[in-house]
Amino acid sequence: MEEKKRTARYWFAFLVLASLLVFLFIWNVNSGSIHLSVSEIVNIIFRHEGDETARNIIWEIRLPRILSVIILGGALSVSGFLLQTFFNNPIAGPFVLGISSGAKLVVALLMIYFLSRSVVMGSGAMIIAAFMGSMISMGFVLLVAKKVHNMSMLVISGVMIGYICSAITDFVVTFADDSNIVNLHNWSLGSFSGMSWDNVAVMAVVVLTAMVITFFMSKPISAYQLGEVYAQNMGVNIKVFRVALILLSSVLSACVTAFAGPISFVGIAVPHIVKSMLKTARPILVIPACFLGGAVFCLFCDLIARTVFSPTELSISSVTAVFGAPVVIYIMIRRKQRM
Repeated sequence: MEEKKRTARYWFAFLVLASLLVFLFIWNVNSGSIHLSVSEIVNIIFRHEGDETARNIIWEIRLPRILSVIILGGALSVSGFLLQTFFNNPIAGPFVLGISSGAKLVVALLMIYFLSRSVVMGSGAMIIAAFMGSMISMGFVLLVAKKVHNMSMLVISGVMIGYICSAITDFVVTFADDSNIVNLHNWSLGSFSGMSWDNVAVMAVVVLTAMVITFFMSKPISAYQLGEVYAQNMGVNIKVFRVALILLSSVLSACVTAFAGPISFVGIAVPHIVKSMLKTARPILVIPACFLGGAVFCLFCDLIARTVFSPTELSISSVTAVFGAPVVIYIMIRRKQRM
């Protein structure tokens, strides 16, 4: 009976997430300065019929953006789950630990360098630059982790690394050419605007590859959650496993930062919400649920960013912080009560 209840809860959680994803997908497609009816949208998407302007809006602007939000939102959430597993801390995440800020710094430096020479960075170059920045920040965090065994101090150190990287980025942007500042400003605040089908193709390949590898690592992650000694007894090579976790989380967060800039709190809040819905931390369930949850959360936040003060668009990080920060505060209070 207990097993049936658990199975029903898992199915219900996935059904809710999938339904919300479909609902928000339709709502996002139908939201914008030009209103289109549902029948018009269906004809444009499935039959390629309708007004040419409307077709361009749907196919060249809204659909690439929505698919980018789904892919990158899911990637950021899974990256947060991997970091929380690695550090055994529910408030570890790409943004809090300064990993996103490190990626932002390296990408900003290279963007300024290339833009000053009238050269546009390709998607692959941006991901590589963001990955390098992520690994540099992660290296500093791991150095601190060796010296400091208190997880609260580790998180504070990560926040400080993030502030340092952001300060250097702001300093560099200040002395960039005026034409470069406009491009960098929107990206550095976090935004899904300006996505193209080429961007979607690149991020889909990178994220899908990382997700498949992550999913196949479900058993080692499950063993690692019970402790390093238990994982070793189960035949897990801890050194290789920890390196794999770092690389996967860095690739996922780097892909997000490269295309959309730094996005706050998604990597912390969504895994916690998902685990609360499922009432389990089993990776084989949490990993796909985190991807769906991250996609839903970012679709909702992006909808608000685009429409609340239209035609002015808010930065996505501002909106995710409004909804994600209370979840982080709740996690910290709950941990404090348990101690």
